[in-house]
Amino acid sequence: MTTISAVVLARNEERHLPDCLASLRWADEMLVVDSFSTDRTPEIAQAAGARLEEREFINYAAMRDTALQLSNGDWVLFIDADERVPDDLRDEVRAVVAAAPPAQAGYWIPRKNYIFGAWIRHTGWYPDRQLRLMRRAGARYDPARPVHELATLDGDVGQLTCHMTHINYETVGEFIRKQKHYAQFDARKLWQQGVRPKAHKFVTQPLREFYRRLVQLSGWRDGWRGWLLSALMGWYQFEIYRVMRRRRGETTPAKA
Repeated sequence: MTTISAVVLARNEERHLPDCLASLRWADEMLVVDSFSTDRTPEIAQAAGARLEEREFINYAAMRDTALQLSNGDWVLFIDADERVPDDLRDEVRAVVAAAPPAQAGYWIPRKNYIFGAWIRHTGWYPDRQLRLMRRAGARYDPARPVHELATLDGDVGQLTCHMTHINYETVGEFIRKQKHYAQFDARKLWQQGVRPKAHKFVTQPLREFYRRLVQLSGWRDGWRGWLLSALMGWYQFEIYRVMRRRRGETTPAKA
């Protein structure tokens, strides 16, 4: 019998974790890999019947690799604490796993992002496919992508049709806090690739991203949320270069 481990990476997720785990009770194993939360996350996980493992956070790719090693199921379904698995997706996951040929290594899952209280259908947030369902044997995460991580699978990869639900950013403050965190990883990655914070990039990169989100990705169709998100993603590009400029002041960079 093929088994499925539903895995949640968490830190201080007492608000979202109960509903997340409630949507995963059908799995053969629920595993919560916690990065030493200071709230009630560990107690909530154990009360819900999940196996709790605590590990120090290094980066997102490393944490997912650790979770793969800790899982017991033949297949692993990664779900974030602010995501939910509706019944139709649950049924589709069960069906494809049960019928998967040996060469099938994983599946992309489309995701509905709810941002500022609404489902964002454009602006680059839909269908927002995530490679989250994978055969545990032969799955690993690319260490070169410490954030916005992506699994490397040994075999064929398909696509599911049912959606997971993502209770994404609810306020602008939450968006800025999380993006500042992500910017640290993206700035480090670009720096390692030889990118340097030239002065004109502080203007051209944000403007380019704003235009891409609003016009090329039809963000205007999402109304005021699309305009706001396009502007915020432009700001995110500025933040990445700001972090790199600070890094440049702390180190002796190679010649650009």
